Amino acid sequence: MKVKTILVSQPAPKAEQSPYFDLMDKQKVKISFRSFIHVEREPSREVRNQKIDFLNYTAVIFTSRHAIDHYFRLAEEMRVTIPDDMKYFCLSEAVAFYLQKYVVYRKRKIYVGKNTFENLLPLIKKHKAEKYILPCSDQVKKSMIDLMDGLQIEWKRAILFRTVISDLSDLQNVFYDILVFFSPSGIKSLFENFPKFEQNDTRIAVFGNSTVKAAEKAGLKIDIAAPSKETPSMTMALEKYIKEANK
Repeated sequence: MKVKTILVSQPAPKAEQSPYFDLMDKQKVKISFRSFIHVEREPSREVRNQKIDFLNYTAVIFTSRHAIDHYFRLAEEMRVTIPDDMKYFCLSEAVAFYLQKYVVYRKRKIYVGKNTFENLLPLIKKHKAEKYILPCSDQVKKSMIDLMDGLQIEWKRAILFRTVISDLSDLQNVFYDILVFFSPSGIKSLFENFPKFEQNDTRIAVFGNSTVKAAEKAGLKIDIAAPSKETPSMTMALEKYIKEANK
């Protein structure tokens, strides 16, 4: 069956140039964007209930922009001045670059990983004497916690924001040829919003092993999976599939 419409379960790209826009132009398909989940702030009182004091730590591990925003938001709400000698360990260059929104980049000790949490671990290992705080959501991967525990360092998980299912009721009678998912939370949102969802002819695209497992557990048939050696990005995987389907 040919592909004409795609729903990506993420916000629309803010940049004018995006691989998704290129895909629309090249393959003549319509791509819509809609967040299946959203982030809500954790109040400062709840953070205090976790016995979190930012000044007890000498290093922060940032895995996302959300983590950065909520770390500095809560520091301001709790009237905490983050020391200039705080060390920052960032999952990727994009995360590290975003840190400039809050600190003078060239005057801080910032260590940058290579896009996966596993690749960040060697940098953390080199600084075992630090006391680490990991700002995150309530749905952090268990594998990440296990990896941190395995380092035998002093660290604390701080839940600073929560991942919440979005209301998708307006999509009740809207159908797409392909639904694109990037996290188990997105799969969960689909079935919480539409408990009687039946896949039928809808193609399912998933990104990442954890999303694959969640989709399979939910009984979905996966038609497109990324990343792979041939298609390292979702847009590349979609384009490959569309070229075959729309011959």
